[in-house]
Amino acid sequence: MTALARPTNGRMIGGVCAALARRFGTSATTMRVIFLVSCLLPGPQFLLYIVLWILFPSENKVRQAW
Repeated sequence: MTALARPTNGRMIGGVCAALARRFGTSATTMRVIFLVSCLLPGPQFLLYIVLWILFPSENKVRQAW
């Protein structure tokens, strides 16, 4: 498993779904579909996306730290 960092390539909005897809070994498209389907259920999905966007560092910042 890789570290949770928003990639610089392959992101649509914030890169959260792409980061989660890398972490769990799925495609980014699959993760985006799962997110969109979860939005049909009641809950704070959009707030969770924004919080993860803030918490996950950008891939550029992770590379600079090494």
